[in-house]
Amino acid sequence: MSYQVLARKWRPRTFASLVGQEHVVRALEHALTAQRLHHAYLFTGTRGVGKTTLARILAKALNCETGVTAAPCGVCSACQEIDAGRFVDLLEVDAATNTRVDEMRQLLENAVYAPTRGRFKVYVIDEVHMLSNSAFNAMLKTLEEPPEHVKFILATTDPQKIPVTVLSRCLQFNLKQMTQPLIANHLRQILEVEAISAEAGALQLLARSASGSMRDALSLLDQAIAHGSGRVEEALVRQMLGAVDLDHLCSILDALLAGNAAAMLQVVDDMAARSLSFDAALQELAALFTRVQIAQLAPQAIADDLPERVQLLDIAARLDAEYVQLAYQIAVHGRHELPLAPDEQAGFVMTLLRLHAFRPESEEGAGGRALAAASSASRPSTKSLPLAGATKPPPARAEVSPAAPRLAPASAPTRAGSASPDTDWHELLAALKLSGMARELAQHCGLRELAAGRIALQLAPRHRHLLMKAAQDRLQQTLAEHFARPMQLSIAVEEGSGDTPAAAAQRDRQERMDRAIASVEQDGFVREIIEMFDATLIETSIKPV
Repeated sequence: MSYQVLARKWRPRTFASLVGQEHVVRALEHALTAQRLHHAYLFTGTRGVGKTTLARILAKALNCETGVTAAPCGVCSACQEIDAGRFVDLLEVDAATNTRVDEMRQLLENAVYAPTRGRFKVYVIDEVHMLSNSAFNAMLKTLEEPPEHVKFILATTDPQKIPVTVLSRCLQFNLKQMTQPLIANHLRQILEVEAISAEAGALQLLARSASGSMRDALSLLDQAIAHGSGRVEEALVRQMLGAVDLDHLCSILDALLAGNAAAMLQVVDDMAARSLSFDAALQELAALFTRVQIAQLAPQAIADDLPERVQLLDIAARLDAEYVQLAYQIAVHGRHELPLAPDEQAGFVMTLLRLHAFRPESEEGAGGRALAAASSASRPSTKSLPLAGATKPPPARAEVSPAAPRLAPASAPTRAGSASPDTDWHELLAALKLSGMARELAQHCGLRELAAGRIALQLAPRHRHLLMKAAQDRLQQTLAEHFARPMQLSIAVEEGSGDTPAAAAQRDRQERMDRAIASVEQDGFVREIIEMFDATLIETSIKPV
């Protein structure tokens, strides 16, 4: 007997074996059990989610020799012929190749005749949105009031192209895309029955590449089994898919944190030598930044059994949350611009160099802590120590530079939240209700002048990327609301001697980090462990509290 592909061999034949569409199955089972049968059903959804499969199962439920049931027997002649695709009263029509009105009229003329063998004559029209307007008009009357023995099951991937006159005559069910865990679990169950070993990472890659389609996942699984000579291993699947290894992305981030553009380009050359997809690389890079931001802001959302959990937490500790947001946007826009680049490699290189050019690289920016953490992490260590007995350093207060100019809004009305004569830019910014890019812009600015109805700020050239019109407008509006009068805002891009709120906050974080490291290093238990095992303290594992 010839080999049957997995997508056909494992096609569901009962409602119970259909995965991922419980909301549709529940409605159909209840309708069949209560004998509340509609004359027209419409299944919508992307490719490979079970539209045609569900139509065949519904046809079996309607024509099973045991009666109309939500659990067809699967052994009677009607069920077996429907599974084999030779049941005379099940007419499957491909609307993509039968679009004309004459073909639809001929099909509907036969609907008046009673079924030959089954209880119902079932018309399954696939890709129904491909029919012409004349064909839709020809089927409207029959679709609304068909003979008692006729059932219509329509399937489409684009319901927007179906006339509302047709939609109003059908029960519409929207089939959902399969989730990655659901696809991976289903593939694992199939491989267990097929007695084929598989690595969990390989199944995750296949599930992600399937993009919500179970049929695509089974086709990729067939290809992976052939590629690995009966073995489904992560390395072989990654090679087959051209997927980018997390190690490549981590090497890029290491070079980025170190400010080493040459090392980043070397990673690109290695990827090109392996014929990896640069479009997929940018997609993976954006996904990595997403997981890193989750690890920074909601670490409890990172599963304990996630294979890359340790790497994610390490990267999250070395990158600033603000820069991760900017890096994510750069990666997404870089992928969008990839078709416009001279070639994919050039577009990928320019995106990485953009990440390098816009990274904060002074003590004031986020890069100061990130680069310090990167250099600490690069020192060789023989053992990672569980740090016990570390004392909590006292909370630090943000320092305010005495050279910072004072704000004196003489004509500002006295109200809650108004600036007093001894208020400086740091205190004023803390009182403003700012968020997002407007707050980032204000934090990296220094005050030059404050007069009646006018405020002048200065921004260092290295933070020029924050100078966006929407952020300036938001800052000016917030200042006007704070002082209860119109304020004219001007921002000069130049180096200044004044201290910015971002610089003060970075200095405060660094001082807290230094105190935390010193506190741990002076702990007696830690010193004893270091001397006993000749160990090295990993400073990046220390967090100030």
